[in-house]
Amino acid sequence: MSTPPTPDEAQRLAARLVVIGFDGTSPTPAAEQLVARGVRGIILFARNAGPRAEVAATVAACKALAAPEPLLVCIDQEGGNTARLSRANGFDPPPAMREVAAAAGGGVASAAAAAAAVGARLAVDLRPIGIDMNLAPVVDVDSNPLNPVIGPRSFSREPAVVGACGAALAQAMQAGGVAACAKHFPGHGDTESDSHHDLPVLRHGLERLRAVELPPFAAAARAGVAAVMTTHVVFDQIDAGVPATMSAAAVTGLLRGELGFDGVVLSDCLEMAAIAAFHEIGEAAVKAVDAGVDLLLCCHEPARQNRVIDALAAAITEGKLSMERVKSAHERLDRLFAEFVRPLPATAAPSQA
Repeated sequence: MSTPPTPDEAQRLAARLVVIGFDGTSPTPAAEQLVARGVRGIILFARNAGPRAEVAATVAACKALAAPEPLLVCIDQEGGNTARLSRANGFDPPPAMREVAAAAGGGVASAAAAAAAVGARLAVDLRPIGIDMNLAPVVDVDSNPLNPVIGPRSFSREPAVVGACGAALAQAMQAGGVAACAKHFPGHGDTESDSHHDLPVLRHGLERLRAVELPPFAAAARAGVAAVMTTHVVFDQIDAGVPATMSAAAVTGLLRGELGFDGVVLSDCLEMAAIAAFHEIGEAAVKAVDAGVDLLLCCHEPARQNRVIDALAAAITEGKLSMERVKSAHERLDRLFAEFVRPLPATAAPSQA
C-alpha cells in the first residue's frame, strides 16, 4: 500500500484543484495566501479589467505569485454581453454567438467557419496578455425562449449547428494557444431559471438528452476541447435531486463514459446559489471531485475558497477521496498545463522597482 499523504501534502494536492478569483487589478493578500497554499488557477472578471497593458500586468502579477511553478489564468470572454474585457479598453470581443451563427446564413458549414474565425480572433486577443484558458464556447442548445441565462450565448436552436460551431471555435482558439472550455454540461439551454440564483431541475429522459443536449458536447469532445464545464442543474432522469456538478452519473457516467471525454472537467462556480444555497460548500466540493470533477471554480469569497481547500484536504487525509481519483485529476491538469499554461513574455512582465 502507498503511504498516505501528510496533512501538508494533502493541502497542496487539494489546493491545486481550486481556481480562485479576487477583487481589483492586483492580487489581494488573501489571493497571495491561497496561492502559497498551493492554488494554481486564477480567474479574472470585469472587476479585474482595465486597458490591455494593465490586464497584462495583472496576469503577470498573478503568475509571479507561483513562480517558478506555472499558474493557470482563465477568463469568460465569450462575446456579446458575456465579455470581461471591453473594446473600450483595447480588446476585440466578438458579438454574441447567436449573431455569429445567424450572420453566416444558417448553413452548418458556413456557421462553423464563422465560429472558427471567432476562435482564432479570441486567441490573437488573449494569448499575448497571458490568458491561458477562455471559458468558451457555450455549447448549450437554445431550446427554450424563456431561458434567462443562455439565450444569445448559444449558437442556435439546432444541436447540429451548435455542435459544429462549438467544435470549430474550440479548435481554432486552441490552435492559437488558448485552451477552450465547452459549457455547461449536460446542458443549461432548456431551463427557465438561472443557476446563479436558483437550482434548476430538468426531467428530460436520456433519449431526449442524446438527441438535443448531448450532441454538441460529443462534438466538442471529438474535436479535442481541453475542458468541459459542468452545470449546477439537476437532471432527474440521470441522478434525481443531485446537481450535475456533484453527480458521478453525469460526470463519470455520461461525460467520461458515454461521450469518451478525457480532458479536464471544470465546475461552474461553487458560490452560485444553485450549490451554495443548498449545500455546505466544502461538502459540495468533495462530492464534486468524488463525482469526477478535476478543477473547482470558487470565484469570490476567500473564506469559502479556504473552506473548499480545507474540506478537500481533510477528505484526502481521511480517505474519503481516493488517491486514485486525486491522482487522475492532477494528471489531467498536468496535460492541460503542459499544453496551454505559459509564462508571460518579457514585454508583458511586471516592471521591477
